[in-house]
Amino acid sequence: MKLIEINELNPILIEQLFEVWDKSVRETHLFLSDSEIKNIAQYIPQALNSIAHLIIAVNNEKKPVAFMGIEKRKLEMLFISPQYRGQGLGKQLLHYGMENYSINELGVNEQNPQAKSFYEHMGFQVYKRTDTDEQGNPYPILYMRLV
Repeated sequence: MKLIEINELNPILIEQLFEVWDKSVRETHLFLSDSEIKNIAQYIPQALNSIAHLIIAVNNEKKPVAFMGIEKRKLEMLFISPQYRGQGLGKQLLHYGMENYSINELGVNEQNPQAKSFYEHMGFQVYKRTDTDEQGNPYPILYMRLV
């Protein structure tokens, strides 16, 4: 996999990244209903356009299969297409972010135990928990720092 930093998004790339997001969320965020996913989905293009640093992983066909967004030193988003999970791509992306952007903090849904375990494996520990997400929805967030 090749990692590419994106400085400018176009509609085709937004659509491709949205597809990665959608498939990833449906695979890992089993606590969300279909209507909740559709509600969140309307904010994804704006989130992609407003993130300070967007890094994508492309396969041999140069199609995006994963991406992460970084704001200051915080990992704001990390999504991997289901067929590419478990192949070290998340580790590759996170290492890149840690080395190039000094990522030392992130938030993860408490109901996504696989992600929490992955981040713990990568050296992060929970330092704070909220009962709701940033939008006030009943999805607890675990805030983690690199130790």
